[in-house]
Amino acid sequence: MSTPSSVMATIKSGDWAVLTLGVMVILALGMHYWMSPGGQRLIIKRGGDVFLTASLARAFSVDVPGPLGVTQVEVAGHRARVRSDPSPRQLCVHQGWISHEGEAAICLPNQVSVEIVGQVRRYDSLNY
Repeated sequence: MSTPSSVMATIKSGDWAVLTLGVMVILALGMHYWMSPGGQRLIIKRGGDVFLTASLARAFSVDVPGPLGVTQVEVAGHRARVRSDPSPRQLCVHQGWISHEGEAAICLPNQVSVEIVGQVRRYDSLNY
């Protein structure tokens, strides 16, 4: 059975270079794909149609009527959340605050979606 120190002794300088390069590539990809910039605007859709487009710069809340009832959306501190929704599983409420472009909270049974967009839209549309 080999000890960790004997394994470390078998790693050559070229191996360390490949390991270091691999870690750097993984960190660069993680920063590029998972750390998207903060959003600029909020788009609320009801039944696939745009219900409201607003800036995330000021705090407000809005009631969005849907087939099951009213969905309450809150905006504060350059982020948004679904405060309450009549859907039975409450998935969009449990999602919490969204603040980066491309993030969305979708309340499927009530046909309401909340999407954060930035300067450039990453996707053509958001469908459910």
